Amino acid sequence: MKYLFGNLKHYWKAVILLAILLIFQGYCEMSMPQYTQNIIDVGIQNKGITHILPVKITKDEFEAAGIFMDDEQKEDWEDAYAEEGDVYVLHDLSEEHLKELDESLLMPEVLAYQTRKIPGISFAKLGEKQIAAMKSQAEKMVGKAGDRTVRAMGIQFAYEAEKAAGVDVDARQRSYLWQSGGRMILMALFMAIAAIAVSFVASRVGASVGRDLRSRIFGNVISYSSAEMDRFQTSSLITRATNDVQQVQMVTTMLLRMVLYAPVLGTWGVVKVWQSHANMSWIILLGIAVMVGIIMTLMFFAMPKFKIMQSLVDKLNGVSRELLTGIMVVRAFGREKTEEKRFDDANTDLMRTQLFTNRVMTFMMPSMMFIMSGLSVLITWVASHRVESGVLEVGAMTSFITYSMIIISSFMILTAMSIILPRAGVAAERINEVLTTKSSILEPEAAERPAEEKGVVRFDHVNFRYPGAEEDALRDVTFTAKPGQTTAIIGSTGSGKSTLVNLIPRFYDVTGGSIQVDGIDIRQIDLKTLRDEIGFVPQKGTLFSGTIASNIRFGRPEASDDEVRRAAMIAQADDFIKEKEDGYDSYISQGGTNVSGGQKQRLSIARAIAKRPKVLVFDDSFSALDMKTDAKLREVLAKEEKDTTRIIVAQRVSTILNADQILVIDEGRIAGIGTHTELLDSCEVYRQIASSQLSKKELEDTRKMRKEAAGDAE
Repeated sequence: MKYLFGNLKHYWKAVILLAILLIFQGYCEMSMPQYTQNIIDVGIQNKGITHILPVKITKDEFEAAGIFMDDEQKEDWEDAYAEEGDVYVLHDLSEEHLKELDESLLMPEVLAYQTRKIPGISFAKLGEKQIAAMKSQAEKMVGKAGDRTVRAMGIQFAYEAEKAAGVDVDARQRSYLWQSGGRMILMALFMAIAAIAVSFVASRVGASVGRDLRSRIFGNVISYSSAEMDRFQTSSLITRATNDVQQVQMVTTMLLRMVLYAPVLGTWGVVKVWQSHANMSWIILLGIAVMVGIIMTLMFFAMPKFKIMQSLVDKLNGVSRELLTGIMVVRAFGREKTEEKRFDDANTDLMRTQLFTNRVMTFMMPSMMFIMSGLSVLITWVASHRVESGVLEVGAMTSFITYSMIIISSFMILTAMSIILPRAGVAAERINEVLTTKSSILEPEAAERPAEEKGVVRFDHVNFRYPGAEEDALRDVTFTAKPGQTTAIIGSTGSGKSTLVNLIPRFYDVTGGSIQVDGIDIRQIDLKTLRDEIGFVPQKGTLFSGTIASNIRFGRPEASDDEVRRAAMIAQADDFIKEKEDGYDSYISQGGTNVSGGQKQRLSIARAIAKRPKVLVFDDSFSALDMKTDAKLREVLAKEEKDTTRIIVAQRVSTILNADQILVIDEGRIAGIGTHTELLDSCEVYRQIASSQLSKKELEDTRKMRKEAAGDAE
């Protein structure tokens, strides 16, 4: 999981900005239920009156209320008003002072309100004993009501007093409702702006994380040696660079947008619930406990499947890539049905796993909705009794339900993400495995450069063993390839020919001995410098989407048109290129699928020649050419590239007849070195290879040529 969160360290400023925006959004969202409560309790039930002191009151009402006040209360009551004709007008008092007066003068106002309802009562004719008796009786009646009911009586007293004093109470109520509604709209607008900003920043950070991961993965993979490429399957690397990165990117966005917001909402919700004094927090705790229990049960069944899902995606990608790459072979051998079944098996395994996890997770949303609906019913049932007893208002009940749903939702988001995060964590670990795996081919600490770049390649008692292998693939290989000469390598299949030439550009490093170029160990030469000196043509010609010219210029983009044409002519590709409508600007599809195997191979050879290297390495690159083209290419190559060191791996003896030296490889060892004629006499392995490919007449001609050469020498 640390790898998942570690991706955000470069975006700490954006995370801080998101936290600020989310806190602001949470504040706006948590203010909405309070406005709803105010509209219901104050705007509707209390007719827009916020304090029990009337803004205007008639003289009779003013004196009647004072009857039930003690001396201190009466002093506060009289200080709060100024007499203006037949009415008393409330002074412009501070909010804190009004709240203090609400608390101290509530009971006298309620007593005045209740006493007024008694038929035939005249406050002017009441004696002290009657007032005391009525006060005692009213206090008993009020004592049976709840705090909210008592306050509602005080509000009602203010309403009737203001109405009697000529105040337009309806206009004041409308004004309060419009103000509260306007504040709600303004708060909703602020919340929408914050939500849009959060979504924008979170999406941008998530996309940036995905971009950086893909870039880092590609940059690291491109530096891998063949050993690392053998360790990671190509299908797995593709999955890690696409599906796994997509998982991390998606969860990163959700993490910043939802997971950060959930604690903010939950904290605000707890604060608001505590401030409400509704004394129903146990209902929220009950809902959270049930929800966590359900989610933990679902996780118990689903998590094991989540852990194996990514490996099944790897398997499906591997099968798909193998089938698509080898589709011609599949068709040629009539294996369509068999391969379809193999694909279906991999696809079905993934489908079953996904179906299982999806079916398990489908229980989550209905369960959460059931819990939330159940909580609403339970809160309403408990709160209704408290509303009836006068200790809770309807608006407070409504806001408490809203706060409860928000708190439950925040916990639901956190628990839901606890299921998604592990899967993304697995993806992040797989990505980190690629990023932390460094190439075994290391750059030298102090790179050396040859004093004179000639292209002399020397193998000095070279041994090589593939990673994890039990035996060496090459043993004690020693030879020198010189400029202006052709060094050919031949041997049976699996003898180590391709392994040998793959060591020259350091696709692998030797495990014993050394390889030198111009007298310097290639491990001490900068990789770019080394590979710039080598033109390598692999067994399988690989072309890239683009034009013929861009493919030939692949190793040397600055090559001129004449140099491109020259390379194509040497590779015997100029003729078929000219036949194309667009010539060198003809389009090449990905992998070179729109050209033949021989054309693809010749373009690969032209690409290596256009690089103008000191060393040309051909790893069985003439096998796709016909005999005539093969001979012509070798003839022109020897003439035009006479100063280069040419190393050719071949299967056909006819390809290497005129080589300056031939290495015969047998089970990883050099069985013989010499020219064609010399090896026929000195090397049994080569003689067997030549006998299997050349006719008796060709062998006789070779012997005659050898005798004539020996006679001339004498």
